[in-house]
Amino acid sequence: MSAAPSPAVRAPSWRERVVGAAAFRVESLAVLAALMLLMAFLSPVFLSVSNFLNILLSTAVFGVLAIGMTFVICSAGIDLSVGSMLALSGVVGAILGANFDLPWPVCVLGCLGAGALAGFVNGFLITAGAIPPFIVTLGMLGVARGVALVLTNGVSVYGLPPAMVYLGQGRPFGVPTPVIVLLATALVAHVLLIHTRFGIYAQVIGDNEAAARAMGVRVERHKVMLYTLSGLLSGLAGLLFAARINSGEPTAGISYELTAITATIIGGTNLFGGRGSVLGTLIGALIMGVLQNGLNLLAVRPFYQQIAIGAVLVLAVWLDRINSAEGRRR
Repeated sequence: MSAAPSPAVRAPSWRERVVGAAAFRVESLAVLAALMLLMAFLSPVFLSVSNFLNILLSTAVFGVLAIGMTFVICSAGIDLSVGSMLALSGVVGAILGANFDLPWPVCVLGCLGAGALAGFVNGFLITAGAIPPFIVTLGMLGVARGVALVLTNGVSVYGLPPAMVYLGQGRPFGVPTPVIVLLATALVAHVLLIHTRFGIYAQVIGDNEAAARAMGVRVERHKVMLYTLSGLLSGLAGLLFAARINSGEPTAGISYELTAITATIIGGTNLFGGRGSVLGTLIGALIMGVLQNGLNLLAVRPFYQQIAIGAVLVLAVWLDRINSAEGRRR
């Protein structure tokens, strides 16, 4: 007597696969806990409330950048221009407020608009010109920084509206405003990545662009939107940075793209596309914030901090490749 046929196993949908992949890595949380314990052992000041607030405050700016980077990288792209777009956005907002004495909402929109416009240019050139994202965003890194320097003649622009400064220096209920903005941004981005077609399609494009086209996804338009979103969040980061120091600084954000990419990869987003996690990126940003803060408390020279960040990036990518290879063998 032949055995009864086994019931057919339903293949998981794209939504189910994305939701499963979007869970942050437990390893990242373990690394964050271990790093905090190490820093607490090495420096008695580390566990103070004021120091924790400093960590969150310093994490807010490149954390917002990393959230935008998450959408780009999970679609198999890259954005090397986020640090320069941050500087350009902050400069534009500061000029509107200090030189033209415009109301603070206009200055805020100027920051966001400058970043979104630069991001749109990135996406348009990548899709319409069929130019690799690495080249386009590397070019924008220089262009945006150059425009910021030209607009300011290389000097800082002071005199932001008080309401705009509050976005960087305010502390409602004792919590720095940039931290609140980071958490709100992360919440909205998490929902956007996991529970909307926009986020799901971004990961489908990164996993298999041909499959995305077969599904009816307008890949080119979607990529433009993804890079525009990255630029918009770079503008938000530029706003927070300028508001925090009460000036538009044309040299702001140098090497921030390296920190943002590192935080994104540590959090579990696949560098080669197909998987992304905003929650993981938030943990990755905290890891970078704790690392930088701990090195500062230990009086480690900034040059060595750059070495540490670069080494962490290489290690994170290497571990991601190992995990991906093990997953395929299973």
